[in-house]
Amino acid sequence: MKKLQITNYKLQILTALMFSMLFKINFAQTAKDTGKYSFSLKQCIDYALQNQGSIKNVMLDETVARDKVNEVAGMGYPQINSTTQFSNNDPSRRMFMVGTGSPSFLTGNKAIPAGEVAAFPNFFQLQSSGDAGVSISQLIFNSSYLVGLQAAKTFKELSVKTTEQTKIQIIEGVTKAYYLVLINEERIKLFDTNISRLDSLLSQTKVMYQNGFVEKIDVDRLQVSYNNMKTEKEKFDNLLLLGKFLLQYQMSMPLESTLTISEKISDFKVENANVTTPQKSNYSNRIEYTLLQTTKKIQQLDIKNLKLSYLPRISAFANLGFSSQNNKFDYFTKSNLWYNYGLYGINITLPIFDGLQNFYKTQQSKLKLKKIENDISTLELSINLQMKSSEISFKNNLLSLETQSKNIELATEVARVTKEKYRQGVGSSLEVITAEAAFWEAQTNYFNSLYDALISKVDYDKAMGTLTK
Repeated sequence: MKKLQITNYKLQILTALMFSMLFKINFAQTAKDTGKYSFSLKQCIDYALQNQGSIKNVMLDETVARDKVNEVAGMGYPQINSTTQFSNNDPSRRMFMVGTGSPSFLTGNKAIPAGEVAAFPNFFQLQSSGDAGVSISQLIFNSSYLVGLQAAKTFKELSVKTTEQTKIQIIEGVTKAYYLVLINEERIKLFDTNISRLDSLLSQTKVMYQNGFVEKIDVDRLQVSYNNMKTEKEKFDNLLLLGKFLLQYQMSMPLESTLTISEKISDFKVENANVTTPQKSNYSNRIEYTLLQTTKKIQQLDIKNLKLSYLPRISAFANLGFSSQNNKFDYFTKSNLWYNYGLYGINITLPIFDGLQNFYKTQQSKLKLKKIENDISTLELSINLQMKSSEISFKNNLLSLETQSKNIELATEVARVTKEKYRQGVGSSLEVITAEAAFWEAQTNYFNSLYDALISKVDYDKAMGTLTK
């Protein structure tokens, strides 16, 4: 019968999706975990939050952001550097002079024609020189430094929120994959139950055929239904395995490991869920909204920095050291003389005119801020829509689940009565097969509705910003 052939459209889409995701997995893992695990949903989520590459990266970004704050703060501390230099002139640079026509001691009392340029040894420069010193600078006032500290702390805040967003994405993916495994496990149990029912009915029909109470076609019909059911069961066995692979992929658990689910579908009472959307949206519950608000704060700090850049920049400096010169390269004997020196001062830089560059930079930054504000307004509308649509979808799926639950009760009773009539000889095998097909279809529809309700619950919680609560 066609009704016994599981050709559910959603199932095909899910299968294709899982295959496409699994093809992205890198199977050449250096350290393969072949352990066995029995996890609840919470344990699966905890495992994913510890092992997912994406969460590891954003947590590294958090560390980078903390180090960035310390880096910027370090600009306000004294900057101390030491330098040591030794040089040797061999030969020394010549000294040039224009002749005056009169003898000079620089020329060895020889006269150089007036206007003629001559080069002579530099009697004032010794062959070798040395210098060892320390330079110290201290920032006194710089508006960019003060704003930079604020920006670095805000950047750290942004990295923390990015980590939270990644956690939400991981929790969503793991939860949906976990529910799929749960549903498929229940379907496998139903397959086993229905195969056992058909096998028992087929055996009884064969006995009835041997005794001449039914025709051969009745046996063949049941045999076809039995064979189809076993084939579909094998398909679902493979689909269950694929679903577990998808869950392990979402958790970043090696596929060589064996994962079993410790919970049952009855542990998740989605039928009793309370679906109430607040009249006024609390946008701050959504991580996307808080991320945009933090981005806006960073942009505002950029504008503040540009405006304050017209203020003077003040810093103090000091250069301390020892210097020496010698007629030979020798600085480490007692005969060598080193003399100390020192230089102290303050630098004050006051911008006067920069060709209006800073003005136009400020205008550009203001326009970027306006774009962020537009994005926030658009996101608010999007959040409102997501909240309403997820609420409606969740309610509809709960209604469908309630209807399918009643249909199972009806289909179960119809199948029972039809079998009883068949045993009493007042019904046909075709009626039995039709009733069994209707019963199986009701079960399939119920679990499809249950899966849809569970997934819409995840989407609803995400839209409300309560998925991690």
